[in-house]
Amino acid sequence: MSLPIVSIIGRPNVGKSTLFNRILRRRMAVVDPVAGVTRDRHDAVANWNGREFVLVDTGGLVDQSEEEMQRHITIQSQLAMEQSDLVIFLVDGKTGSHPEDAAIAERIRRARKPVVLVVNKIDEAQDEPNVYDFARLGLPDPIGISALGGRVIGDLLDRIIENIPDIEAETEPDRLKIAIVGRPNVGKSSLVNRLLGEPRMIVTDIPGTTRDSIDTPLEFEGQRYTLIDTAGLRKKARVEDHIEYYTTLRTTRAINRADIVCLLLDASQELSVQDFRIADAAIEAGTGLLFVVNKWDLIEKDTDTAGAYVHDLQDRARTIAWAPVVFISAKSGQRAAKVLSMAQEIQAQRLRHITTPELSRTILVDIERKPPPATKGRFIKINFVTQSADPPPTFIFFCNHPDLVGETYERFIANRLREHFGFEGVPIRLRFRKKGR
Repeated sequence: MSLPIVSIIGRPNVGKSTLFNRILRRRMAVVDPVAGVTRDRHDAVANWNGREFVLVDTGGLVDQSEEEMQRHITIQSQLAMEQSDLVIFLVDGKTGSHPEDAAIAERIRRARKPVVLVVNKIDEAQDEPNVYDFARLGLPDPIGISALGGRVIGDLLDRIIENIPDIEAETEPDRLKIAIVGRPNVGKSSLVNRLLGEPRMIVTDIPGTTRDSIDTPLEFEGQRYTLIDTAGLRKKARVEDHIEYYTTLRTTRAINRADIVCLLLDASQELSVQDFRIADAAIEAGTGLLFVVNKWDLIEKDTDTAGAYVHDLQDRARTIAWAPVVFISAKSGQRAAKVLSMAQEIQAQRLRHITTPELSRTILVDIERKPPPATKGRFIKINFVTQSADPPPTFIFFCNHPDLVGETYERFIANRLREHFGFEGVPIRLRFRKKGR
């Protein structure tokens, strides 16, 4: 059985993300005094006194708005509320009751969801009278807290546990974590929504729509995945405000905790330096790498259009020519599922282990046939090679002068490893050590 879901609902800028971070005891949601920072649903597992539940942070819910983005945010918040076992309705104790609060309270009543009315920004005991201003909303007795300072959070968590179903969490098998990464507005959220089969992520033509990295579980054809939708990565010179700085930082962290990075490219746009910088970040993190060319349905094609694209990509980035390429349309769904099957294949390569005897029969023989060139009058002798246990595939070579092995020869060894064993979509790491260590 799945964990109970608890969603934090409220109008913009009442402190939802601050409360989300406080309950989780770590900074996961982007928090800023600018209203509207949280857009998509954002969830994580919370624990209180041995009870676990899924806590969902949402964007500000506005009953009537002329802005397209705000309408999307409201739809997402409404979806979160409908899928919840309990709603935390957060209001602002500093500003007092607001007409939007009454409209949201009516939405909650229509949804027939259990609710805890939480009055935030009650920083001191002298602020407690402000709590009773919200009794007019006609919901269960409110509780006053300070999400920023942590005041009365324990009492709030007790009330949450009292009002959620007593469901035991099942042991969750390891999921393949796939980060969907790319420049802004290339279709990352559209791809996630297509794979999920529901409009879980906000999709508009406005660049920068996704600001947080969002984890969403998916089960497809018997395989379990976690899809990580990320904010679009821009050049550092274009990271103009501190909100975008933090979302860029979170995207980088998403890459670091992923198993596979799907680098989404727009088929209608030229490849950019930034695309290759994202690929370099994935290689540095040791993840698998898959190039996903989106909007392929919009391209006029002949018999070799795809081949020419791959050739151009590999020619411009020869050091990552080992990364496979898949052509899709997130909008129509064309070959979108291929992303998942390719990710599985790459992960199998990423976890592949070559035995030491097999390495001796192949790579050491190649090295004997073409030894490293002498450097500074000294000859380099590589005697032994083995693979370490952890991904990505890392090979340790023992030799007499490890500091003299040059980059050109390292590329020769890496290419020979790929020729013998494949490792498609996977970075290879080489380590050279002194004999006897």
